[in-house]
This record gives sequence, C-alpha cells and structure tokens, in this order.
Amino acid sequence: MMDAIKLGRKVLEVEANAILSMKDRLGPEFVRAVELIRQSEGKLVTTGIGKSGQIARKLASTFSSTGTPAVYLHPAESAHGDMGIIGSKDVVLALSYGGESAELVQTLAFCARRGIPVIGMTGKAESSLAKASKVVLDVHVSAEACPLGLAPTASTTASLAMGDALAMAVLELRGFSALDFAEYHPGGSLGARLLTRVKDLMHSGEAMPLVTKDTPMKQVFSIMTHRQVRGVAGVIDERGDLIGVITDGDIRRRLEKNGDPLEGMAGDLMNPSPRTIDQEELAEKAFFLMEQFKIQLLFVLDSSSGVPHKPVGILNYQDLLSAKIR
Repeated sequence: MMDAIKLGRKVLEVEANAILSMKDRLGPEFVRAVELIRQSEGKLVTTGIGKSGQIARKLASTFSSTGTPAVYLHPAESAHGDMGIIGSKDVVLALSYGGESAELVQTLAFCARRGIPVIGMTGKAESSLAKASKVVLDVHVSAEACPLGLAPTASTTASLAMGDALAMAVLELRGFSALDFAEYHPGGSLGARLLTRVKDLMHSGEAMPLVTKDTPMKQVFSIMTHRQVRGVAGVIDERGDLIGVITDGDIRRRLEKNGDPLEGMAGDLMNPSPRTIDQEELAEKAFFLMEQFKIQLLFVLDSSSGVPHKPVGILNYQDLLSAKIR
C-alpha cells in the first residue's frame, strides 16, 4: 500500500513540476497567441489526435464557456469533408506534443493555403507543427510521469494547463464577467444565482395577502392564514401604496404582552417600515436581505412604474430555496 502512495505522490510531483516549469516560458509568443484569439472575428478551432485530441476537445469547451466561440475538429475527419468547419476568419489551435502527427498534415496545409493563423502547442520546437504555426507555445516536459516514460501524462497535463492559461488570459482581457459566464451556464447553480430575478419567483395578484389599516384584526388573521403566502399581511393605503406589514411575529409579541391579537385594526399592529425589494433585483439580493435582517418574506415593488410604492408581488424564503439560488 505504501508503494502505491509513494508512486502516486511521485506522479503528482512530476506533473506539478511540469506545469510550474512553464511559468518562465510565457513571453511574447504567449501574448501573440492571446491577441490572435482575442482579436479574431471568427471562432477558435482546436484540433489534435489521440491524447492531444482529448485535451483539444476539452479546451474548445473551456473557450466556448468563457466567451470565445470554439469547436473541436478531429484531424482524421477533416480530410473527409469536415475541413469546412474552418472559416476564413478563424484561428486554429493545433496540439501535438511530438509535432509530427500525420493526421494534422492536411489541416495544416489547408490553413497555409487559406492564410488561416495556426497556434501550435507542442513540446518540440523544431517539429513540423512548430514550423507550420504562426505562433508556437512550448509545452515540453523534462519527463513523463509514466514509470515507463511512454504514456502521455505530464505532457498532456502541461498542454491542458497551457490551454487553460490561454483561455483565462483571453477571458480577462475581454472583460468577461460572472454574469456573462452565467449566461452561458443557465442550467447551473451560478446561472440560477445570477440570472434569476425577483419577478421570476414572486407571488402576485390574488396570492398577495393585502389589507388596509382599517381592516379588523380578525379578518387580517384570516387573510394571513388562507392566502397562498401565509404568515404575513401587507397594509396598503387608499392609493394602494404599501405602508406597513403584519407578520406572525407581531401577533406572537402581542400575545406575550397578554394582548388579544384579534383586537383592534391592522393599523394598530402593523410595522410601518416594511422591508421591500424591486422586482428587477436579482433573487440573490433577496436572499441576502432576508438573511441580513432575519426575515422570511419581502414585498416586491416596481420602481419603474407610475406607482412605485404599490406592491406587485411577495417573495418568501422557501421560494428562493426551491429555486436553488444557494
């Protein structure tokens, strides 16, 4: 068992060193590669065969999800019609550690004929791929992590890390934001947090428990119990503006003071400073407000309307949990 752990640690050390050794190699060529991709009016086409192809496929996905349209082209398929994927305004990112993959020949020749820039990612600076590339990214490693020195391990890790560095540099220079990222990942938790707005989750219309300050508390209690959103009542004036709120907590506090919660009118018990939120705010902000003020419900307003203080909906904590905002 200890031998396995020792071997595992050695692999991790070799691959970590392979990545760290590339730090000092980043220079003008890396900058040129970043600018080629950033300024391209087309897409990024990644290509490679074998393990390099798997890395190229992953990098296409990474670029696509971070604001750079990208697609993977299988070099063996490119010679049988798929070469049409490459457009005149595209940039090609070709991966081959040895730089002599026969399958890449046709793709590189096509790019040369059409004047399409190629960024070559290779471990051999004098290889055919390097010579055919406009920009060369050096990913050579001193040793593979494979005990036999044969299976691509440290070299593929280095290529993946270099590709990620390239993608993140382009992302940063393009000003790609978390909101942009969420737009490309609407099904994920980040998408839910950054794309879902209060109006998408709020209850409106008859679901809102609304009363006036002259509504008898017995009727208020009934509304708080039987509406879709329970445990609260919003108090509105003659114009429909929200002027207060009554919660279960207000009723409990009256009971603690030996008061009759069914006595009097809504205006006698309401809190005249209700917490509210605009319907266009992100649901994430509603979550923050509820946690900050330790409340379960927020009345929703529409500040852009002609009646900015009139409630248009109500949002509760469970709505946010159900929507997986957190």
